[in-house]
Amino acid sequence: MIKKSAVEVIALPAFTDNYIWVLRHAGQVVVVDPGDAAPVHAYLKKTGDHLCAVLVTHYHPDHIGGIAGIIAHHPVPVYGPASENIAEVSHPLHGGEHIHLPELDCEFEVIALPGHTLGHIAYYGPGIGEAGAVFSGDTLFAAGCGRLFEGTPTQMLDSLTKLAVLPAPTFVYCTHEYTAANLRFALAVEPDNQAIQQRSKEVAATRTAGGFTVPTRIDVELETNPFLRSDAPAVRAAAAARLGHPPRDAVETFTAIREWKNHF
Repeated sequence: MIKKSAVEVIALPAFTDNYIWVLRHAGQVVVVDPGDAAPVHAYLKKTGDHLCAVLVTHYHPDHIGGIAGIIAHHPVPVYGPASENIAEVSHPLHGGEHIHLPELDCEFEVIALPGHTLGHIAYYGPGIGEAGAVFSGDTLFAAGCGRLFEGTPTQMLDSLTKLAVLPAPTFVYCTHEYTAANLRFALAVEPDNQAIQQRSKEVAATRTAGGFTVPTRIDVELETNPFLRSDAPAVRAAAAARLGHPPRDAVETFTAIREWKNHF
């Protein structure tokens, strides 16, 4: 039986559309993908909470740019991908590890997710909240997925599948507020998908009110994210229209849809 931990997850907006995630329990906090030190310093000064670790999903500057400034004032362990050049990482991870953070009274499974970058990892905490949580970096977004800067479509689809098979209620904490734009593309792929239509209305209202559209959930993504729906007839038909022939398999479907999104 999975031990549940009373961890609160707090969003710190950064730059124009990034989120730095703060995991908090009894005044102890862990931060995920701190691209900017300033929001973290401001949070710690305001709350008096104690930083105990940093988790990193991949090496892009908007995810690691704040680490040096943070640990200069708060020397803590930094967990991150072993195969990527992140000087501040003290605990390198390959995927498949389980890390226990006693300050939060929780454990994470590290999932290797090559595609956006080759060393990209995610942190899955089945005991966070009632439904579990995964910190997916730039692999799985709300209604979308990251660009393939280094990996192949096969790798990215495999990585997305690893996330898609997590328990349906799992909360997904990605690191960008891309949901509205992603849903515009999802509607272009599946214009008759009523779940996408409804989600688009809800997201538009949330953004108009100044709210955040993440976290999302795995079950929501399975219904509305075209990059998790390569076997759906409507998505295959959309890929066929781009390719000029029926896609041979899920990888060719995914590749066609991802290429379309690159220029959408």
